Amino acid sequence: MGLFRRSSKPLHRQLADAGGLSVDGEPAPARPGLASEPPGWDGEQRGEPGIHGVSRARRWDAVVTADAPGLHGDRVRFVALPDGSLLDESDEPEGALSPLADAVETSLAAPYRAEAVRRAGAVWAVGARRIAVADEPSLRGEQAELVVTAGDRTLTVDGEQRLPRAPAFEAAGSRVGTEFVVRATRLDGDLWEIETTPL
Repeated sequence: MGLFRRSSKPLHRQLADAGGLSVDGEPAPARPGLASEPPGWDGEQRGEPGIHGVSRARRWDAVVTADAPGLHGDRVRFVALPDGSLLDESDEPEGALSPLADAVETSLAAPYRAEAVRRAGAVWAVGARRIAVADEPSLRGEQAELVVTAGDRTLTVDGEQRLPRAPAFEAAGSRVGTEFVVRATRLDGDLWEIETTPL
């Protein structure tokens, strides 16, 4: 007959401890690699899917295949702007990305950010996600962050605090509430890709 050691903890506490959960208001014991934070503003997963409401992050709003014989590489990235133009982040020949964009736009309207990988020959798989854009001519720089709270307003451009206002960012933020963060990356000219988060 085998020997076994009986735990002093009830079964429900043992199971909760193993899953990193709290019981009866007591904090769960720390477990390396297990977190319970929701996905961050950048879309990166925080925590474990399936544990206390942490959902698996959805990366794409549309996934399609397309035939694009004019592309040279095996992976491309591009941004489709509201006016129909494409910003190529992969240095492909002029017009070569159009078949990919045409395929995406059967199910997702611009603006969006897309990535594509070659599957076989001229066949490509394309994933695209919606983005928001804003026309903000008042700023110089590549990265910006506007934080507005009840008592403060801070604009940072390329890591340095700035005094100018950013009306387009402020308008975008005010659509989600009175306190918000707008993070922006310059796309082309005065056009910025923005992500707005209420506080």
